[in-house]
Amino acid sequence: MKKSDIIESLLEHDTSLNVVPLDSGLEAEVMKICSPESNFVLKIWNKESNPDVNIQYEILDVLYNQGIAVSKPLGWGLDENNDQVLLTSYDGTPINKLDKPKLYKLMKILSGIHKFPLEILGGSTIPKYDFISYFYPRLDEHPDIRNLLVQLHQSTNMKQDCLIHGDYNLGNILESDGKFTVIDWTNVQMGDPRYDIAWSIVLIWIYVSEKHCSIYRTAFLTENNCVADELELFEAIASLRWILLNRIANLPKRNNTISRIKTILNKNKYLNEKLLKEEENYFS
Repeated sequence: MKKSDIIESLLEHDTSLNVVPLDSGLEAEVMKICSPESNFVLKIWNKESNPDVNIQYEILDVLYNQGIAVSKPLGWGLDENNDQVLLTSYDGTPINKLDKPKLYKLMKILSGIHKFPLEILGGSTIPKYDFISYFYPRLDEHPDIRNLLVQLHQSTNMKQDCLIHGDYNLGNILESDGKFTVIDWTNVQMGDPRYDIAWSIVLIWIYVSEKHCSIYRTAFLTENNCVADELELFEAIASLRWILLNRIANLPKRNNTISRIKTILNKNKYLNEKLLKEEENYFS
């Protein structure tokens, strides 16, 4: 559908290309394409997700040219199975070790995305979705989550007035020679930055540590117009999403993941003991 000169060159020399599978998420298959001159990433949406990849391409193109930390989009189209595909630059590997300076830098990158002037996107149409139906699939099957989520959502005064990534987490941030790149823009949309921030905070708590989470959270509270109580409310909403996705897709877990979830449920004033008891049935 759209392609750069790089794609033409790759097609001409396809016999010399080496394809290496990369860790893939719930939505698409990802592979690294190695040519004698450079490396690239090809993403194929061959699972249930069916996003508008043209929108992703257009937004990435603008963000990249404006100096935002994203991969360079090189083309998108359809493969022989009619699945959407996107080719981008290869920008390193997921962050291996976190420290305070890195956490601060990650905060600045996400804040920069949220503050990006929408008028620069020009004719690019940024999608806007119903928050609950988009981020909470099969919610009606889990009334304990649904009832609390609806209640919390009504208390947020949610505003969908800026660009959000939708899944900002360490698996979607690459590092190479001290440079960070934000990948996987499948969920890009108009949204509330407090949710984007809260989701990233909760995932650092679950998969890294409460200490790192606290440093990261404090950085947002210091540098942005975030109110601690508002952020805690959105962290509760984000935690409910993790619990729901774990029930329906069995998210990756380490030895201490469940204990950290239980700590989050106990420490967040918006998450009650009844929900914790429900989760013990799922985690047992």
